[in-house]
Amino acid sequence: MNLLVIIPAYNEEACILETVTNLRRVCPQYDYLVVNDGSVDRTAEVCRENGLHLLDLPVNLGLSGAVQAGMKYAYRHGYDAAVQFDADGQHCPEYLPGMLEKLEQGYDIVIGSRFVEKKKPRSLRMFGSALIAFAIRLTTGCWLGDPTSGMRMYSRRMIRLFACQLNIEPEPDTIAYLIRCGAKTVEVQVEMRERMAGKSYLSPIRSAAYMLQMGVSIVLIQKFRRSLELNC
Repeated sequence: MNLLVIIPAYNEEACILETVTNLRRVCPQYDYLVVNDGSVDRTAEVCRENGLHLLDLPVNLGLSGAVQAGMKYAYRHGYDAAVQFDADGQHCPEYLPGMLEKLEQGYDIVIGSRFVEKKKPRSLRMFGSALIAFAIRLTTGCWLGDPTSGMRMYSRRMIRLFACQLNIEPEPDTIAYLIRCGAKTVEVQVEMRERMAGKSYLSPIRSAAYMLQMGVSIVLIQKFRRSLELNC
């Protein structure tokens, strides 16, 4: 299966070159695409100066818009699989072959999870993650130990949905919705690093609001969405 590594980047000039260099060193067999999401720093310039594969968005669309742009590229260029990969160096490319093996076994969504074999640490953020996991289990019957992980790999038919359908975003509520529609989903144990530089946009207040928003969406909103036909 030919895989595209989609790297959404917003103001990641300090990290993007090292992230791509490490990806190319560990997994040279996979194509990649940096999606510069209207950064106001030198992210795009760093990519151009170093000859990185770049899709340069003229405005900031947010994470969902950047990932969808990458999915459209993957769909139009005939990729069998696509994976969302953080620009800040938190995701480790060593796990990509194992995730791709799961897709080859027939899964539609493979999540790089920190908590398949390990227990969650006790923190407010992990409590919110547990609530989202419970909401997904309640509405789909599927247990995900790390539902907020951004390291997600998708099959060709999932790529088509992200590229062609409205309101299909790379978020836990969408994953729950796709599971209800019949998407086969599995988690693979991974390790994640601390970001190389900069700060996450998720402050404690934003994290709490995000967890609440996802929980409400999974339990109350996604339940009433019309099921999609997943076949290509």
